[in-house]
Amino acid sequence: MSTKTKGATWSLKGYFPRFNGLDMLAFIYKLSENITHIQERAAELGVLSAETADEWEQLILIGEDCAARLRHLSSYVGCLEAVHNDAGEYQARIKNTGGLSLFWEFKVDLRRAFTGDGKFFRAFIKREQLAPIAYYLRRIRVEAGFSMSPAEEKLADELDACRSYNWAELYKKISDKLEFDMAWPDGRKEKMPLDRGHLLMADADCKVKVAANEGVTRAWASIEDICAAALNAMAGTRLTLNKRRGVAHFLDVALFGAGISRQTIEAMSEAVHDNLGTAREILLANARSIGRKGLCRYERYAHMKMKGYVPFTWAEATDKVSAAFDAACPALGRYFRQFLKDRWLESAGRGKRTGAFCTSSTVSKEERVFFRFGGRLSDLNTIAHEIGHAWHHHLRHEMRFWASEDPVTLSETAAIFAERILADQLIADKNISDEKKLAILNDDLGWAANFILDVTARFEFEKAFYEERMTGEVSVERLKALMTGAQRRVYGDVLEPGGEDPLLWASTSKYYGTSVPFYNFPYTFGFLFASALFSRFKTVGEAFLPKYEAFLRLAGTDTVENLARKHFGFDLGDTSFWSAPFKDLEASVALYKKLLESEAGTGVNP
Repeated sequence: MSTKTKGATWSLKGYFPRFNGLDMLAFIYKLSENITHIQERAAELGVLSAETADEWEQLILIGEDCAARLRHLSSYVGCLEAVHNDAGEYQARIKNTGGLSLFWEFKVDLRRAFTGDGKFFRAFIKREQLAPIAYYLRRIRVEAGFSMSPAEEKLADELDACRSYNWAELYKKISDKLEFDMAWPDGRKEKMPLDRGHLLMADADCKVKVAANEGVTRAWASIEDICAAALNAMAGTRLTLNKRRGVAHFLDVALFGAGISRQTIEAMSEAVHDNLGTAREILLANARSIGRKGLCRYERYAHMKMKGYVPFTWAEATDKVSAAFDAACPALGRYFRQFLKDRWLESAGRGKRTGAFCTSSTVSKEERVFFRFGGRLSDLNTIAHEIGHAWHHHLRHEMRFWASEDPVTLSETAAIFAERILADQLIADKNISDEKKLAILNDDLGWAANFILDVTARFEFEKAFYEERMTGEVSVERLKALMTGAQRRVYGDVLEPGGEDPLLWASTSKYYGTSVPFYNFPYTFGFLFASALFSRFKTVGEAFLPKYEAFLRLAGTDTVENLARKHFGFDLGDTSFWSAPFKDLEASVALYKKLLESEAGTGVNP
């Protein structure tokens, strides 16, 4: 890839001038000292009462500041690992620093403090310094009602931190080194990293896609026993702890973290299942355009061959995104240009890290975005998505740290709303040919199908897995059967016979690498909620933007249901709310099918 195309490299000097430099060492020393102090005092202090209230208030305020500084440090290390991920010294430097790990023990004792009289607690969180973070403190009190004894909670955390118990770390170490054998259609053989295989599985050449899928599948099959052991161990541990903590259902922890109720997830799920046909039609239309009745799961992102297609340069890609933001949300456009100027974005493909992420620090008030730029149309969408996250972080810098801990449901909403801005502006651009609009829609609707079909299938699998794991370990063959069944039920006639991916449970890193299970439904939530917000934006116009920004800014101050009702009058427990975005999706699918028909035979081939 030429330097003209490959993108930008970031600067991390806003965090620290140098890793392990004097500034960083002094920062860590002071942070460790503060955490040790509040943990030791919290362990000695009695439950919240008139006698202990003043000291608990001071410990909470210091604890909040420590939490912000821990996030700053974690964000910095995460950025370093992304571009130098062979160097384990980064995480090791943090994990082995005395005192930092004691912060969790402080949180355990804080929960213990909040188990006292409810009336006194409600008065306590109305204090001037605590009122801005009252919602966060109320959530800690809820967690206190589902906790083991402080000694048991601290033991559970120590065991989780031990390498011998860290199944997620084992999975990551083995899967990161996994390679596959690519058998090219011309007879060449080549050993490749898995992330290259996933790109080739979306290639426009059918023979390349098939060969890549076969090679990647064989690679995952070679470690399926290890993956199954890790998945069973992690789920077994969670279920055991849930039982000891009095958690009624395995979904409750994920829903609490997502800031939504059981009524909301059930209403959304009902709407999704009622409208699966709309999402299926996206992929079926694509299949028909190439003379097939269905597709394989790995073909859900159907890239197109376009006549004379030339990859975007980095400048062209960022100009397109910037123009779209400027036209729809000028403040976001200005922020994005400053983001590039400050060198907060890494896209040059350094390191081996796959995927994309956004991180931020409320200490230095800055964000960073990482992804690999390849000049593809889909890369524009990735830029918009991650800058949507960054914009959300930026708006929350005005808030106290513990008032800015938003749930992942709203985090994904902000990112997908930015995607909607980009797609809408590109499709409305009269200077873009129908051929390119078809490619834009193909990419945009491919993501829509992914959020509705693929994410739902992953969610359905995970629920079924946890149900069975409650009675014992689940075998490799049973895991495959559960995954295949979930895909077949959700995708329906989209999938050709044998088109399922029975090893998706092994290759989905989010099943292994998150602190809570079910890191899937928030993406469906974010897609549908962002679609509803964007529809309101298109109706109301610019007057919508201040309300939307206020909503993002306050995302960590109340439940998602209450915020949606307060700012927009939405009832998230009503199935009809979640069904409404499918009407807009149907219109986009109709345009997609029309363009597919008009471009048939012109050299544009999905």
